[in-house]
Amino acid sequence: MRIFLIILDSLGIGAAPDAEEFGDGGANTLLSISRSKNFHIPNLLAAGLGNIDGVLGLPRAEQPTAAYARLRELSRGKDTTVGHWEIAGVVSTSSFPTYPDGFPDEVIEEFKKATGRGVLANKPYSGTKVIEDYGDEHVRSGDLIVYTSADSVFQIAAHEDIVPPEQLYEYCRKARTILTGKHGVGRVIARPFVGKSGGYTRTARRRDFSLPPPEDTMLDLIEKSGFSVISVGKIKDIFAERGISVSNITHSNAEGMTKTLEIAKSDFSGLCFVNLVDFDMLFGHRQDVDGYAKALSEFDAWLPKLTELCREDDLVIISADHGCDPADESTDHTREYVPCLMLGERVKPQNLGTGHGFGIIAKTVCELLGVENQFNFESFANAFDK
Repeated sequence: MRIFLIILDSLGIGAAPDAEEFGDGGANTLLSISRSKNFHIPNLLAAGLGNIDGVLGLPRAEQPTAAYARLRELSRGKDTTVGHWEIAGVVSTSSFPTYPDGFPDEVIEEFKKATGRGVLANKPYSGTKVIEDYGDEHVRSGDLIVYTSADSVFQIAAHEDIVPPEQLYEYCRKARTILTGKHGVGRVIARPFVGKSGGYTRTARRRDFSLPPPEDTMLDLIEKSGFSVISVGKIKDIFAERGISVSNITHSNAEGMTKTLEIAKSDFSGLCFVNLVDFDMLFGHRQDVDGYAKALSEFDAWLPKLTELCREDDLVIISADHGCDPADESTDHTREYVPCLMLGERVKPQNLGTGHGFGIIAKTVCELLGVENQFNFESFANAFDK
Protein backbone atom coordinates (compact mmCIF):
# COMPACT_ATOMS: atom_id res chain seq x y z
CA MET A 1 0.00 0.00 0.00
CA ARG A 2 1.14 3.55 -0.74
CA ILE A 3 0.00 6.49 1.36
CA PHE A 4 0.65 10.06 0.21
CA LEU A 5 0.37 12.47 3.15
CA ILE A 6 0.41 16.07 1.91
CA ILE A 7 0.67 18.96 4.38
CA LEU A 8 -0.51 22.31 3.04
CA ASP A 9 1.65 24.26 5.45
CA SER A 10 -0.54 26.67 7.47
CA LEU A 11 -3.94 26.01 5.82
CA GLY A 12 -6.06 26.46 8.95
CA ILE A 13 -9.83 26.29 8.60
CA GLY A 14 -11.05 28.30 11.59
CA ALA A 15 -10.09 29.29 15.12
CA ALA A 16 -9.63 26.41 17.56
CA PRO A 17 -11.61 26.54 20.85
CA ASP A 18 -8.47 27.72 22.70
CA ALA A 19 -7.43 30.26 20.04
CA GLU A 20 -7.95 33.20 22.40
CA GLU A 21 -5.22 31.82 24.67
CA PHE A 22 -2.82 32.18 21.73
CA GLY A 23 -4.08 35.62 20.69
CA ASP A 24 -5.84 34.19 17.66
CA GLY A 25 -9.54 34.63 18.32
CA GLY A 26 -11.41 34.80 15.01
CA ALA A 27 -8.52 33.52 12.90
CA ASN A 28 -9.60 31.68 9.75
CA THR A 29 -6.97 31.20 7.07
CA LEU A 30 -9.22 29.40 4.59
CA LEU A 31 -12.06 31.90 4.91
CA SER A 32 -9.68 34.83 4.42
CA ILE A 33 -8.23 33.50 1.18
CA SER A 34 -11.64 32.37 -0.11
CA ARG A 35 -12.51 36.05 -0.56
CA SER A 36 -9.71 36.55 -3.09
CA LYS A 37 -10.31 36.83 -6.82
CA ASN A 38 -7.55 34.21 -7.22
CA PHE A 39 -9.43 31.55 -5.26
CA HIS A 40 -10.55 28.67 -7.51
CA ILE A 41 -10.50 25.18 -5.97
CA PRO A 42 -13.10 22.97 -7.70
CA ASN A 43 -11.29 19.72 -6.93
CA LEU A 44 -10.93 20.35 -3.20
CA LEU A 45 -14.56 21.44 -3.06
CA ALA A 46 -15.62 18.28 -4.90
CA ALA A 47 -13.67 16.28 -2.33
CA GLY A 48 -15.66 17.90 0.47
CA LEU A 49 -13.52 20.73 1.84
CA GLY A 50 -16.60 22.93 2.09
CA ASN A 51 -18.52 20.15 3.86
CA ILE A 52 -16.17 19.97 6.83
CA ASP A 53 -17.78 20.92 10.15
CA GLY A 54 -17.36 24.62 10.88
CA VAL A 55 -16.00 25.61 7.46
CA LEU A 56 -17.48 28.94 6.43
CA GLY A 57 -17.93 30.67 3.09
CA LEU A 58 -17.47 27.65 0.82
CA PRO A 59 -20.11 25.72 -1.14
CA ARG A 60 -20.89 22.17 -0.05
CA ALA A 61 -20.54 19.21 -2.41
CA GLU A 62 -23.74 17.20 -2.79
CA GLN A 63 -21.77 14.00 -3.26
CA PRO A 64 -18.26 14.54 -1.88
CA THR A 65 -15.54 12.21 -3.15
CA ALA A 66 -13.48 12.11 0.07
CA ALA A 67 -13.82 11.16 3.68
CA TYR A 68 -13.40 14.46 5.49
CA ALA A 69 -12.94 15.90 8.98
CA ARG A 70 -11.46 18.76 10.90
CA LEU A 71 -8.73 18.09 13.46
CA ARG A 72 -8.06 19.95 16.69
CA GLU A 73 -4.49 20.22 17.93
CA LEU A 74 -3.66 18.93 21.41
CA SER A 75 -0.07 20.20 21.68
CA ARG A 76 0.76 23.45 23.43
CA GLY A 77 1.90 25.32 20.38
CA LYS A 78 1.02 26.49 16.91
CA ASP A 79 4.21 26.08 14.95
CA THR A 80 5.59 23.76 12.31
CA THR A 81 7.52 21.47 14.65
CA VAL A 82 4.79 20.69 17.18
CA GLY A 83 2.19 20.46 14.41
CA HIS A 84 4.15 17.92 12.38
CA TRP A 85 5.22 15.97 15.46
CA GLU A 86 1.58 15.62 16.47
CA ILE A 87 0.60 14.60 12.95
CA ALA A 88 3.23 11.88 13.40
CA GLY A 89 1.80 10.83 16.77
CA VAL A 90 3.77 12.84 19.37
CA VAL A 91 1.95 15.43 21.49
CA SER A 92 4.03 18.27 22.95
CA THR A 93 2.60 18.89 26.42
CA SER A 94 4.69 22.00 27.04
CA SER A 95 5.51 24.81 24.67
CA PHE A 96 8.99 25.50 23.33
CA PRO A 97 10.70 28.64 24.70
CA THR A 98 10.14 31.95 22.92
CA TYR A 99 12.19 35.14 23.14
CA PRO A 100 10.12 38.33 22.80
CA ASP A 101 13.10 40.36 24.06
CA GLY A 102 15.76 38.54 22.05
CA PHE A 103 18.12 35.80 23.16
CA PRO A 104 20.06 36.14 26.46
CA ASP A 105 23.74 37.01 26.51
CA GLU A 106 24.71 33.47 27.50
CA VAL A 107 23.27 32.14 24.23
CA ILE A 108 24.59 34.91 22.00
CA GLU A 109 28.11 34.85 23.46
CA GLU A 110 28.38 31.10 23.03
CA PHE A 111 27.11 31.39 19.46
CA LYS A 112 29.62 34.15 18.67
CA LYS A 113 32.43 32.02 20.09
CA ALA A 114 31.32 28.97 18.07
CA THR A 115 31.12 30.86 14.76
CA GLY A 116 33.84 33.47 15.19
CA ARG A 117 31.41 36.15 14.01
CA GLY A 118 29.52 38.97 15.64
CA VAL A 119 25.73 39.20 15.93
CA LEU A 120 23.32 41.85 14.68
CA ALA A 121 19.67 42.52 15.61
CA ASN A 122 18.86 39.79 18.18
CA LYS A 123 15.18 40.62 18.53
CA PRO A 124 11.83 39.55 17.06
CA TYR A 125 11.64 40.73 13.46
CA SER A 126 9.97 40.25 10.13
CA GLY A 127 12.31 38.23 7.94
CA THR A 128 12.14 40.68 5.05
CA LYS A 129 12.39 43.76 7.27
CA VAL A 130 15.41 42.51 9.21
CA ILE A 131 17.56 42.16 6.08
CA GLU A 132 16.38 45.56 4.92
CA ASP A 133 17.45 47.12 8.23
CA TYR A 134 20.64 45.14 8.90
CA GLY A 135 21.72 43.88 5.46
CA ASP A 136 24.18 46.68 4.78
CA GLU A 137 25.89 46.33 8.15
CA HIS A 138 26.07 42.57 7.71
CA VAL A 139 27.70 42.92 4.28
CA ARG A 140 30.18 45.44 5.65
CA SER A 141 31.10 43.60 8.86
CA GLY A 142 30.35 39.95 8.20
CA ASP A 143 28.39 39.79 11.45
CA LEU A 144 25.41 37.41 11.36
CA ILE A 145 21.84 38.67 11.54
CA VAL A 146 20.10 36.75 14.34
CA TYR A 147 16.40 37.20 14.97
CA THR A 148 13.31 35.40 16.23
CA SER A 149 9.52 35.68 16.05
CA ALA A 150 6.50 34.77 18.13
CA ASP A 151 7.43 31.15 17.35
CA SER A 152 10.21 29.19 19.02
CA VAL A 153 12.87 29.89 16.41
CA PHE A 154 16.48 31.06 16.23
CA GLN A 155 16.89 32.46 12.71
CA ILE A 156 20.20 33.34 11.08
CA ALA A 157 20.22 35.53 7.97
CA ALA A 158 23.33 35.98 5.86
CA HIS A 159 24.12 37.22 2.35
CA GLU A 160 25.22 34.35 0.12
CA ASP A 161 28.25 36.35 -1.08
CA ILE A 162 29.39 36.86 2.51
CA VAL A 163 28.42 33.50 4.00
CA PRO A 164 27.85 30.73 1.43
CA PRO A 165 24.76 28.62 2.22
CA GLU A 166 26.73 25.52 3.24
CA GLN A 167 28.69 27.60 5.75
CA LEU A 168 25.45 29.12 7.02
CA TYR A 169 24.05 25.62 7.50
CA GLU A 170 27.12 24.73 9.53
CA TYR A 171 26.55 27.79 11.73
CA CYS A 172 22.98 26.57 12.23
CA ARG A 173 24.25 23.16 13.30
CA LYS A 174 26.51 24.87 15.84
CA ALA A 175 23.54 26.90 17.11
CA ARG A 176 21.48 23.73 17.34
CA THR A 177 24.03 22.17 19.72
CA ILE A 178 23.89 25.32 21.87
CA LEU A 179 20.10 25.63 21.92
CA THR A 180 19.15 22.69 24.12
CA GLY A 181 17.66 22.30 27.59
CA LYS A 182 15.90 25.43 28.78
CA HIS A 183 16.89 27.18 25.54
CA GLY A 184 15.78 24.28 23.34
CA VAL A 185 13.96 26.23 20.64
CA GLY A 186 11.87 24.25 18.19
CA ARG A 187 13.90 25.23 15.14
CA VAL A 188 17.11 26.91 14.07
CA ILE A 189 16.51 28.32 10.59
CA ALA A 190 19.02 29.35 7.93
CA ARG A 191 17.79 32.38 5.96
CA PRO A 192 20.15 33.11 3.03
CA PHE A 193 19.60 36.27 0.99
CA VAL A 194 21.07 37.97 -2.05
CA GLY A 195 21.01 41.35 -3.75
CA LYS A 196 22.40 44.81 -3.16
CA SER A 197 21.61 47.59 -0.71
CA GLY A 198 17.97 48.59 -0.96
CA GLY A 199 17.06 45.43 -2.85
CA TYR A 200 17.91 42.42 -0.69
CA THR A 201 15.74 39.33 -1.24
CA ARG A 202 15.64 35.97 0.53
CA THR A 203 16.48 32.90 -1.54
CA ALA A 204 14.88 29.47 -1.66
CA ARG A 205 17.88 27.88 0.11
CA ARG A 206 16.28 28.08 3.55
CA ARG A 207 16.98 25.10 5.84
CA ASP A 208 15.40 24.18 9.17
CA PHE A 209 17.26 22.39 11.96
CA SER A 210 14.77 20.98 14.47
CA LEU A 211 15.06 19.32 17.82
CA PRO A 212 14.70 15.55 17.47
CA PRO A 213 11.27 14.27 18.57
CA PRO A 214 11.32 13.06 22.21
CA GLU A 215 9.96 9.63 21.27
CA ASP A 216 9.32 7.45 18.25
CA THR A 217 7.01 8.96 15.63
CA MET A 218 5.07 7.10 12.98
CA LEU A 219 8.08 7.63 10.70
CA ASP A 220 10.33 5.65 13.02
CA LEU A 221 7.76 2.88 13.43
CA ILE A 222 6.98 2.62 9.72
CA GLU A 223 10.64 2.47 8.73
CA LYS A 224 11.46 -0.07 11.46
CA SER A 225 8.63 -2.23 10.11
CA GLY A 226 10.36 -2.47 6.75
CA PHE A 227 8.31 0.04 4.79
CA SER A 228 9.66 3.01 2.86
CA VAL A 229 9.32 6.51 4.31
CA ILE A 230 9.91 9.04 1.52
CA SER A 231 9.99 12.73 2.45
CA VAL A 232 9.42 15.73 0.20
CA GLY A 233 10.21 19.28 1.29
CA LYS A 234 11.30 20.14 4.81
CA ILE A 235 9.98 16.93 6.43
CA LYS A 236 13.55 15.66 6.79
CA ASP A 237 14.52 18.82 8.68
CA ILE A 238 11.44 18.84 10.91
CA PHE A 239 12.13 15.30 12.12
CA ALA A 240 15.90 15.80 12.43
CA GLU A 241 16.44 13.22 9.66
CA ARG A 242 14.92 10.44 11.78
CA GLY A 243 12.74 7.66 10.38
CA ILE A 244 13.24 8.64 6.75
CA SER A 245 14.39 6.22 4.05
CA VAL A 246 14.74 8.70 1.17
CA SER A 247 14.57 12.49 1.40
CA ASN A 248 13.88 15.02 -1.33
CA ILE A 249 14.74 18.60 -0.39
CA THR A 250 12.67 21.07 -2.43
CA HIS A 251 12.59 24.85 -2.68
CA SER A 252 9.01 25.63 -3.72
CA ASN A 253 5.52 24.21 -3.91
CA ALA A 254 5.99 23.64 -7.64
CA GLU A 255 9.16 21.63 -7.10
CA GLY A 256 7.52 19.65 -4.31
CA MET A 257 4.50 18.79 -6.43
CA THR A 258 6.69 17.76 -9.36
CA LYS A 259 8.76 15.50 -7.10
CA THR A 260 5.61 13.95 -5.64
CA LEU A 261 4.40 13.00 -9.12
CA GLU A 262 7.76 11.37 -9.84
CA ILE A 263 7.44 9.33 -6.65
CA ALA A 264 3.86 8.36 -7.55
CA LYS A 265 5.20 6.85 -10.78
CA SER A 266 7.58 4.62 -8.81
CA ASP A 267 7.08 1.36 -6.93
CA PHE A 268 7.26 1.54 -3.15
CA SER A 269 5.27 0.39 -0.17
CA GLY A 270 4.80 2.74 2.74
CA LEU A 271 4.52 6.50 3.23
CA CYS A 272 5.34 9.51 1.06
CA PHE A 273 5.22 12.53 3.43
CA VAL A 274 5.08 15.91 1.66
CA ASN A 275 5.29 19.46 3.01
CA LEU A 276 4.37 22.36 0.72
CA VAL A 277 5.79 25.36 2.53
CA ASP A 278 5.06 28.30 0.20
CA PHE A 279 1.57 28.79 1.68
CA ASP A 280 3.16 29.67 5.03
CA MET A 281 6.54 31.11 4.12
CA LEU A 282 5.67 33.23 1.10
CA PHE A 283 2.04 34.16 1.72
CA GLY A 284 0.80 33.59 5.27
CA HIS A 285 3.64 35.34 7.08
CA ARG A 286 3.75 38.09 4.47
CA GLN A 287 -0.02 38.62 4.72
CA ASP A 288 -0.49 38.09 1.00
CA VAL A 289 -4.11 36.97 0.67
CA ASP A 290 -4.14 36.90 -3.11
CA GLY A 291 -0.83 35.04 -3.30
CA TYR A 292 -2.06 32.44 -0.81
CA ALA A 293 -5.29 31.97 -2.77
CA LYS A 294 -3.38 31.59 -6.04
CA ALA A 295 -1.06 29.00 -4.49
CA LEU A 296 -3.99 26.93 -3.22
CA SER A 297 -5.64 27.18 -6.64
CA GLU A 298 -2.44 25.89 -8.23
CA PHE A 299 -2.40 22.96 -5.83
CA ASP A 300 -6.04 22.26 -6.63
CA ALA A 301 -5.32 22.18 -10.37
CA TRP A 302 -2.38 19.82 -9.73
CA LEU A 303 -4.26 17.38 -7.48
CA PRO A 304 -5.91 15.36 -10.31
CA LYS A 305 -2.44 14.68 -11.72
CA LEU A 306 -1.63 12.83 -8.52
CA THR A 307 -4.91 10.99 -8.16
CA GLU A 308 -4.67 9.81 -11.79
CA LEU A 309 -1.36 8.12 -10.90
CA CYS A 310 -2.79 6.47 -7.80
CA ARG A 311 -3.44 2.75 -7.74
CA GLU A 312 -6.46 0.97 -6.31
CA ASP A 313 -4.84 0.49 -2.89
CA ASP A 314 -3.35 4.00 -2.66
CA LEU A 315 -4.54 6.64 -0.23
CA VAL A 316 -4.03 10.42 -0.40
CA ILE A 317 -4.39 12.38 2.85
CA ILE A 318 -4.42 16.19 2.69
CA SER A 319 -4.03 18.16 5.92
CA ALA A 320 -2.16 21.07 7.55
CA ASP A 321 0.01 21.73 10.60
CA HIS A 322 -1.42 25.05 11.91
CA GLY A 323 -2.91 28.25 10.54
CA CYS A 324 -1.34 31.50 9.35
CA ASP A 325 -4.22 33.85 8.57
CA PRO A 326 -2.90 36.34 6.00
CA ALA A 327 -5.73 38.78 6.68
CA ASP A 328 -5.33 39.22 10.43
CA GLU A 329 -3.23 41.85 12.20
CA SER A 330 -0.29 39.57 12.91
CA THR A 331 2.34 37.96 10.70
CA ASP A 332 2.52 34.96 13.04
CA HIS A 333 0.99 31.49 12.94
CA THR A 334 -2.60 31.12 14.15
CA ARG A 335 -4.16 28.47 16.38
CA GLU A 336 -6.75 26.82 14.13
CA TYR A 337 -8.44 23.58 13.25
CA VAL A 338 -6.91 21.89 10.21
CA PRO A 339 -8.63 19.91 7.44
CA CYS A 340 -8.26 16.20 6.85
CA LEU A 341 -9.30 14.91 3.42
CA MET A 342 -8.86 11.24 2.52
CA LEU A 343 -8.99 10.40 -1.19
CA GLY A 344 -8.69 7.08 -2.98
CA GLU A 345 -10.59 4.45 -4.94
CA ARG A 346 -11.29 2.47 -1.78
CA VAL A 347 -12.22 5.43 0.43
CA LYS A 348 -15.83 5.54 1.59
CA PRO A 349 -16.89 9.23 1.32
CA GLN A 350 -18.31 10.43 4.64
CA ASN A 351 -18.20 13.13 7.29
CA LEU A 352 -15.81 11.99 10.02
CA GLY A 353 -16.70 15.00 12.19
CA THR A 354 -14.18 16.67 14.49
CA GLY A 355 -11.10 14.67 15.43
CA HIS A 356 -9.39 15.13 18.79
CA GLY A 357 -5.72 15.48 17.91
CA PHE A 358 -3.66 15.69 14.74
CA GLY A 359 -2.27 12.28 15.75
CA ILE A 360 -5.38 10.67 14.27
CA ILE A 361 -3.39 10.78 11.05
CA ALA A 362 -0.51 8.79 12.57
CA LYS A 363 -2.92 6.23 14.02
CA THR A 364 -4.73 5.88 10.70
CA VAL A 365 -1.56 5.54 8.62
CA CYS A 366 -0.03 2.94 10.94
CA GLU A 367 -3.23 0.92 11.13
CA LEU A 368 -3.63 0.85 7.36
CA LEU A 369 -0.01 -0.24 6.91
CA GLY A 370 -0.33 -2.83 9.66
CA VAL A 371 2.36 -1.14 11.78
CA GLU A 372 2.19 -1.83 15.51
CA ASN A 373 1.96 1.37 17.57
CA GLN A 374 0.95 2.79 20.94
CA PHE A 375 -0.57 6.04 19.72
CA ASN A 376 -3.49 7.09 21.92
CA PHE A 377 -5.72 8.51 19.18
CA GLU A 378 -8.79 7.35 17.34
CA SER A 379 -8.31 6.07 13.80
CA PHE A 380 -10.06 6.93 10.54
CA ALA A 381 -8.92 3.66 8.96
CA ASN A 382 -12.51 2.40 8.76
CA ALA A 383 -13.11 5.01 6.04
CA PHE A 384 -10.82 2.90 3.83
CA ASP A 385 -12.21 -0.37 2.54
CA LYS A 386 -9.43 -2.75 3.53
